[in-house]
Amino acid sequence: MSYREVVSTVLIPYYDKSPRISPEAFLAEGSQLIGDVRVGASASIWYNAVLRADRGGIVIGDFSSIQDCCVLHGPVNVGAHVTCGHGAILHGATVEDNCVIGMNAVVLDGVVVGHGSIVAAGAVVPQGMNIPPRSMVVGVPAKVTKEFPAENEEKLREIAKAYFEFARPHMQNR
Repeated sequence: MSYREVVSTVLIPYYDKSPRISPEAFLAEGSQLIGDVRVGASASIWYNAVLRADRGGIVIGDFSSIQDCCVLHGPVNVGAHVTCGHGAILHGATVEDNCVIGMNAVVLDGVVVGHGSIVAAGAVVPQGMNIPPRSMVVGVPAKVTKEFPAENEEKLREIAKAYFEFARPHMQNR
């Protein structure tokens, strides 16, 4: 049985929309992708993550990591080199390239997280907030507390790439 056959049970059509997954992406057992979900090259969707695109599409960019127990409810757009920490919730949000969404953070409808930003673990980003590029966001409700220098984005890209390397043994052990 091939890798794709093992994980195909987590791909669930919704009406006429079905998940579309890059052949280079990693999908862990227990993850569920429902409806109009697109997963880019070298992206990783970890154990028990749920991506439910029944109210709008979900796009996961190249080298992005949606970690264990995350919930994404469309419409959601996650750029390239984004790391969504364990248990994060993205509901109707856009996360631009080179960002980190901390563990158990909640990002609500209409939020735009600017490129190179970090949303701290446990933060709740209220509906409609526009986070400027390269911002640090913390708290409940979330507030911008600092701006990062441009070179910080490369560090965030490397974090995202490292998660795909973490996925390789999981893919090979099937």
